[in-house]
Amino acid sequence: MSTPATDGPKPSPTPAALIAFAWTLVGVPLVYGLYQTVKTATSLFTG
Repeated sequence: MSTPATDGPKPSPTPAALIAFAWTLVGVPLVYGLYQTVKTATSLFTG
């Protein structure tokens, strides 16, 4: 009889600091890019 797939090694939880660092690493350039886009679009449409 075969064993169920859930009997394998349990994955360790990801540390919260690593998740926060990853979101910061992605979020800061994203927010900056959105800011620059809005600033440029505003100057294009308002003259």
